[in-house]
Amino acid sequence: MSDLIKTFLDQKDQLWQALLQHLEISMIALLIAVMIAVPLAIWATHHPKVAETLLQITSVLQTIPSLALLGLLIPLVGIGSVPAVIALVIYALLPIFQNTYVGIDEIDPSLEEAADAFGMRPIQKLFRVELPIAMPVIISGIRTAMVLIVGTATLAALIGAGGLGNFILLGINRNDTSLILIGAISSALLAIILSALIRLLQRMSLKNMLISVGVLIAAIAGGVGVQSLSKPVEQITVAGKLGSEPDILINMYKDLIEQDNPKVKVQLKSNFGETSFLFNALKAHRIDIYPEFSGTVLETLVKDDSTKKLSEQGTYLKAKKLISQQGRMTYLEPMNYENTFGIAVKRSFAAKYHLKTISDLSAIQDKLHGGMSLEFINRKDGMVGIKKAYNLDFPIKSMQPSLRYEAIKKNDINICDAYTTDSQLRQLDLVTLQDDKHVFPPYQGAPLMNDDFAGKHSKVVDSLNKLKGKITAKQMQEMNYEVNVQKKSAAGVAKTYLVQHGLLKAGE
Repeated sequence: MSDLIKTFLDQKDQLWQALLQHLEISMIALLIAVMIAVPLAIWATHHPKVAETLLQITSVLQTIPSLALLGLLIPLVGIGSVPAVIALVIYALLPIFQNTYVGIDEIDPSLEEAADAFGMRPIQKLFRVELPIAMPVIISGIRTAMVLIVGTATLAALIGAGGLGNFILLGINRNDTSLILIGAISSALLAIILSALIRLLQRMSLKNMLISVGVLIAAIAGGVGVQSLSKPVEQITVAGKLGSEPDILINMYKDLIEQDNPKVKVQLKSNFGETSFLFNALKAHRIDIYPEFSGTVLETLVKDDSTKKLSEQGTYLKAKKLISQQGRMTYLEPMNYENTFGIAVKRSFAAKYHLKTISDLSAIQDKLHGGMSLEFINRKDGMVGIKKAYNLDFPIKSMQPSLRYEAIKKNDINICDAYTTDSQLRQLDLVTLQDDKHVFPPYQGAPLMNDDFAGKHSKVVDSLNKLKGKITAKQMQEMNYEVNVQKKSAAGVAKTYLVQHGLLKAGE
């Protein structure tokens, strides 16, 4: 409990921001779903056959797995809040449509006949008879949709939309139960509070209810307007992949940029997702900068038919050239350390079977049970290349990056992929086997941005180039250890390094 309270106090500012993001996404999705489903259901009450078809369609839409739906939306509308809201609207349609249709369709026919006898026009009958009678059932559907939206909105963090899911992802990545609990408890409390507020609408007259909804819409629109008016002269968005290391790096970028460019405000999107998410967001100009590794650029982001093995400098220069030619992107100067892929086992396991190289694994394939990240499993500079070069074939489970370390710690698996600067290598006493057939190319990190952004922001480029040749592998692993194990904030660790090495003025 003390750890939970301490984490809450340390993260209260970030929690408040995430809560507002979650609330904004949820309320926008709910309002759009209501505006679609309620009128459609009212119309469908006069077309029973169409109503049955619509109910089937909304039922099928709700069965689509959320991750699959987000994946399908990304190529169409990009990354961020837009696909998240669309997905949430799709999930909310069924309970709202179904309850509205049932609520109106099951009104006592004698009441309908009485309204007709009084000479009410259809619109009068709708607002004076049908909606007031059906409102408790409609509100019940909206409440169900609200709870569904708030819970599902935690997945929005996977595509850079923010919200309370950031805490859950960060907690999983760092194996920090307190962060997971903060995100989960906050989401549950938000759902309970909003559900209770919606229930209060049942006690209002239809007129007051519509006024309340109008005020809510105006408040959301006003909040968005205030945010846009309160933005500084310029805002730069810097994003990072999942994990402590990208989080540390983007905080360094933020400190350096804001120190040298006082009129610029940097917005961070940490734990944004895997490589493809970041790269697509950069191409679509939804983010401005993110740290990428030279080997990843060469092996994943550009087309390169050459199989020639290159040095660190050769890999960087070729990656820089090809990403410029093929993607019109600028790849700045790399840092000192190399963070390559590795195949890791426990030190005791390596000693037992005399493992020093990846080639040594071929003799004990029947004893191997792997757990690896999905990205590593499917990359040609990852498990695809390893299997081909070393002729290995053993069972592998796909796991979220941090969970594979938890699994090897508990002996659920005995081999996993790793990054050579991961703090868990030190924490769990793991060893990385030598890549004696050189499948893994060199990986040096550097900021990646679009050419047009670099051309317009020479001072930002100068600020980021201060990291050229800085940070050794030992220093990076130590910083990762401070964040993952000692539970220090990535922002604090980043700032400490910059100050200690004369890159940032103390107090900035």
